[in-house]
Amino acid sequence: MDSSRKPRWHYIYLLGLDAPLVAVLWLFLFAKTWRVIYHPWEVYVSLGLIVWTVRIVGKLLQSAITGDGSSFQAIHRKSLSRVAVITGVLALVLTVLYFPLSVYNYLTIGAILVVAYFSLTLFNSPAEGEVPYAKHAIGGIGFAFGTALMAHAYLPGLGIREMVYSWEFICFSVLCLITSTAVDLWARGSKDSESESRFLDEMTISLPLTLLGAASLVFAVRTEAMIARPFFYGILTGAALLQVLNRTHHRFSADQVKVLASLCLLVPGIIFQAFEMRR
Repeated sequence: MDSSRKPRWHYIYLLGLDAPLVAVLWLFLFAKTWRVIYHPWEVYVSLGLIVWTVRIVGKLLQSAITGDGSSFQAIHRKSLSRVAVITGVLALVLTVLYFPLSVYNYLTIGAILVVAYFSLTLFNSPAEGEVPYAKHAIGGIGFAFGTALMAHAYLPGLGIREMVYSWEFICFSVLCLITSTAVDLWARGSKDSESESRFLDEMTISLPLTLLGAASLVFAVRTEAMIARPFFYGILTGAALLQVLNRTHHRFSADQVKVLASLCLLVPGIIFQAFEMRR
């Protein structure tokens, strides 16, 4: 399908806007759960710009590697490159002007994860039909780390160790990792709905989602901090929605699956707010 004929909703994915929306939403959930008192609006804008920049650069690199000259990224390479530069500079300015000094310790690790992700994208080309699990693992953990640090950096007296060992961060990291891997598997499977490996691919995603859902339910019930329960219910909701999509992904095109996967990570925000209003 020519890019000019694509439905408007499809541009959410083509322009890489889905990832910033998910990141900003979950930053809000982290801040509420961890009771961050002072949290300026510049933090949300900066996170959205950083994630958008990384997403655009990733899409441009992937387009260059595949050599698909008809892709949206290849056709609009110059425009997207300019956007990436502008958003990257704006994010840097906001970080220098408005962020506390403690955030730079977090950003160093975040930068290492980003470099590792792009390195795997450039130099670790999987064979035909093979899923780059290492790339998805780094990408999912890096996305979760970048999102959580923007809230945790504003907690006085706490450092990186406390963040990475928190159940909130661990559960969200697993959710992001599974989502990234699942989208790749689903997109590959949608090209051949009769593939014999489809059942195995679904089980590869179904089992960790089931374990994540069970763990989040246990944490929600057993946690002593009532304020943390909506967060784990959000994780449970995201895992459940991805489980449904895992069973029905063959009904959708590869691009539709990618947008629906992002929606699975946005709906938990509604669940979180619903539980917040009941308290």
